[in-house]
Amino acid sequence: MNIAFIGLGNMGAPMARNLLKAGHSLNLFDLNKDILAELAALGGHISQSPREAAQGTELVITMLPAAAHVRSVWLGEGGVLAGIGEGVPAVDCSTIDPQTARDVAAAAARQGVQMADAPVSGGTGGAQAGTLTFMVGASQALFDTLHPVLAHMGRNIVHCGDVGTGQVAKICNNLLLGISMVGVSEAMALGAALGIDSEVLAGVINSSTGRCWSSEVYNPWPGIVETAPASRGYTGGFGAELMLKDLGLATEAARQAHQPVVMGAVAQQLYQAMSLRGEGGKDFSAIIYSYRKPE
Repeated sequence: MNIAFIGLGNMGAPMARNLLKAGHSLNLFDLNKDILAELAALGGHISQSPREAAQGTELVITMLPAAAHVRSVWLGEGGVLAGIGEGVPAVDCSTIDPQTARDVAAAAARQGVQMADAPVSGGTGGAQAGTLTFMVGASQALFDTLHPVLAHMGRNIVHCGDVGTGQVAKICNNLLLGISMVGVSEAMALGAALGIDSEVLAGVINSSTGRCWSSEVYNPWPGIVETAPASRGYTGGFGAELMLKDLGLATEAARQAHQPVVMGAVAQQLYQAMSLRGEGGKDFSAIIYSYRKPE
């Protein structure tokens, strides 16, 4: 299939590599010339604009940092909608607010283009391995069209409902993830302050009613889970700035819906303080240092 892939950052680039490995032909656009050259060496075709990338393709995929970029790439003068053909399916895999996803999809629909939102979970490791989870907001027909292509980049392709619901699923999941990581950090730090061995405490939590992913798989205390970022200096994984972004999306969506998210707002402020301390580049589990005394 001839596919336009726009946005080749830490997530987009490995996703595009997997599509090339699967035999698809890609029209590529990004501002990073180095990654464009790398993917061109694998068989990709470099485009000079989103408009050019979209022309003559059978599917358009975008993976962009924020809502402003999505609006620009899709709605701008040299954007996707200026080049995409009528009836060509499209999907945006960025993590943005649900309303922007719906607004851009509505603009696409006015040109006869069906567009889905499909944010992902699984991080850069999942993108490289092709094991991402896609949370797809689309009509059933569009979901069925997209599924075989998304399956080259992900292992779990979930139909969440109409356009925009993919973003809803993503921000609700990450809202809970941020809250649970703060909770595990509080518990682990309290246990250490009160004198219990941290491995013993983690073992109790992971086999009792406090059991959760943030403790069992991604424990923020160093040395508890060998594969967790906490055991390698909080490098890699899911950056604190990205968690802050997602919590901001969730709290803003909640404001628009007049829905209280008290715990989410507290978690957002804790990650905001972490960012202010210059720690936003660390994994989000480093939030535990909000509770630990300096060593």
